[in-house]
Amino acid sequence: MQIGQARAWLLAELAGGESPRADADVLLCHLLGCDRGYLMTWPERELTPLQHQTLVQWLARRQAGEPVAHIIGVREFWSLPLNVTPATLIPRPDTEVLVEQALARLPATAARVLDLGTGTGAIALAIKSERPHDEVWAVDASADAVALARQNSAQLQLPLTLRHGSWFAPLGDAGPFDLIVSNPPYIDASDPHLGQGDVRFEPLSALVAADEGLADLRHIIDVARLHLAENGWLLLEHGWQQGDAVRQLLADAGYQAVETVRDYGDNDRVTLGRWSARR
Repeated sequence: MQIGQARAWLLAELAGGESPRADADVLLCHLLGCDRGYLMTWPERELTPLQHQTLVQWLARRQAGEPVAHIIGVREFWSLPLNVTPATLIPRPDTEVLVEQALARLPATAARVLDLGTGTGAIALAIKSERPHDEVWAVDASADAVALARQNSAQLQLPLTLRHGSWFAPLGDAGPFDLIVSNPPYIDASDPHLGQGDVRFEPLSALVAADEGLADLRHIIDVARLHLAENGWLLLEHGWQQGDAVRQLLADAGYQAVETVRDYGDNDRVTLGRWSARR
């Protein structure tokens, strides 16, 4: 089978899915170790029998609903290739909004940054890649996630200080931090979207929170005040319907300059506030 034939076959087999063209190209590019331009330039190149067999297996897994990121074991975030496993959330493009807002609020001088619930390490590593002189800490309650973030950190040569534990618990007396960022669980357990798409293959512990999805957000908002430097920032990713609630939680806790930023789909996605003990 030639590359062009393989691509057409994948597109036909994946038709009706969420993103057949993107899925087909990602699978082929990973299989061949090439970029999309190569697929367009060399459609007559032949796949080896092993490559064809592998593609058949990958297609079956994708048709069963398995995320492409799990099939190939990699997902790009902030132009960084991150190893991905079913132990963590798959980094989403909209989370790059969180990184953008964090970078915009960090001081010009070297800073201390904390990423809570780091998963693959995506947010922490993105910040570190832009600000190599910052001291970036990352925490996760999952030992498997911490191991994966450590692997990504080493592979990308972007050093992080990684800790295993629940939210602020493993920090000890570390701090204060100039900025704390988190993409915590924020989905209500009854949300029907949990039975759809890629989230079916991701850990519920990284998705679901009590109190209509607000429990972990509320905890982080309450405790972050003890770990933020004067005029330090807290930035939180949340669900598209939670902007009002998270702004209220931040305001009630005494944060200032509270605002919500929309994602690339024009949905409320990141809410932030600045902490001052001298307010």
